[in-house]
Amino acid sequence: MNKAIALARTYGVSIRFADLGDWGLDELRSEYDPSVPEIRLNVRIAEQLAPQELGDFVTMAIGHELYHHRERLGEIVVIADRVARERAANDYARKFLET
Repeated sequence: MNKAIALARTYGVSIRFADLGDWGLDELRSEYDPSVPEIRLNVRIAEQLAPQELGDFVTMAIGHELYHHRERLGEIVVIADRVARERAANDYARKFLET
């Protein structure tokens, strides 16, 4: 099983595909809703990907949002600089592709 999905299950975070809207030139790949908790993957992006690309997209998006979930839980210190925080979330997510 995909380790990012397995970890989300361990944390009790649900995952679903959803239409996250049109962001113009920007691209919203996923979002984390701590109130549920839930990770929503942008179906508009997923529908355009080949099977191998879809697997990597799902893994990266879930890993990225799990980083933010772990921030919320206090397991990871929240980096004040937004750009640095998003870079750290991406670095964390990439580790799931390596396993």
